[in-house]
Amino acid sequence: MTTIYATLGVQPDATLDEIKRAYRRAAMKWHPDRNPGREAEAYAAFQEIREAYAILSDAEQRRVYDEVFAQEMQRWQAERDAQEAQEREAQRERERLAQEHYEKMVAIAMRFADAGHNRDVLFGVLLGRDCDAELAARIADSVWALQEARRSPEPATEVSDAQPAPAPEDAPASKLDESASPRRAFESFWQGLFGLRQ
Repeated sequence: MTTIYATLGVQPDATLDEIKRAYRRAAMKWHPDRNPGREAEAYAAFQEIREAYAILSDAEQRRVYDEVFAQEMQRWQAERDAQEAQEREAQRERERLAQEHYEKMVAIAMRFADAGHNRDVLFGVLLGRDCDAELAARIADSVWALQEARRSPEPATEVSDAQPAPAPEDAPASKLDESASPRRAFESFWQGLFGLRQ
């Protein structure tokens, strides 16, 4: 918010002498006679400078201006705070609705996947439920991949008296665990993502 102090180029606590010096500098800079070709702009600026000086050079007018400006600043700040609070609340509401919509679309896709429908059907169903194409594709791909992982059989294990072959010494334990049950690791990931339980 521009103030008449800024118009003269002084601080709000400027002394009368500082205000007078600033006025002389600004008046010389913006006098229409010193700005050929820019007379209209210079005249408008010169008028603002004269009005600012008329207020700030008078102690009573300056006091009234400072009080009114302080009140206006408080009102402006209160309005700005209220507007920002409304915007934050609106953003939270948009995020809540988006999350509800996402969870609803995932639940629908899971229901159709459990009924044996393929990925393309899931995608089409989601499109028909007002789900935008990009989100529908992501959900359909994810749910279909999860269903495929659930359907894949567990690797068969043979009971034998023979000792299992030792793992290579340079293979990390975590990699061995993942390779031993990729389906289980995959299901665990998707259950965590969708909050699903078997």
